[in-house]
Amino acid sequence: MEPIEKRSDSRSSFVEASPAQVFAAMSDSARVARWWGPAGFSSTIHQFDFRPGGTWLLTMHGPDGKDYPNESRFTRIVSGELLEIEHLSGHHFVLSIALQPFDHGTQIRWSQTFDTVEHYEQIAEFVAGANEQNLQRLAAEVLRSRNVGQPFHPVGRRWRPPKSYVRRQKSTSCHSFERSRTCLQPCILKP
Repeated sequence: MEPIEKRSDSRSSFVEASPAQVFAAMSDSARVARWWGPAGFSSTIHQFDFRPGGTWLLTMHGPDGKDYPNESRFTRIVSGELLEIEHLSGHHFVLSIALQPFDHGTQIRWSQTFDTVEHYEQIAEFVAGANEQNLQRLAAEVLRSRNVGQPFHPVGRRWRPPKSYVRRQKSTSCHSFERSRTCLQPCILKP
């Protein structure tokens, strides 16, 4: 068998929420439907039997209007730590999402492994972009539900915007404000 690192897309992301909060966004079908898939896609979940061996059926709706039926099976689930699925329709792969507590939040490790290097290389560019977008959408869902109706603030400490941001917020959203961590939550400070 070919080495895993040559047939996998692996990446990680940090979200300022507990592993339990991240896992909640991965284990609730209504929440998964909000974040699953690349940017511009939406999902309709038909079956979500969230247990090892359980079936996950969904249709991804592309921005081009095309529907993409998907069938997966949950292979491993460790609450607050790990989710692993085997994608059975179309491109065959195993996706592992591991959660590790880290510095006031969670490090999400995302690894999508295909059967062969040749298969992976044919779609590697698309997979890399799609996985990055999936991680961004997952983080946004976690922060959205954690902070409904509240300004963004990291776990364990309140984020206070600089005075320049407070003045500018009347004319633009916080998404144009540059800071060390990317704001992934939809802005609630409307102009």
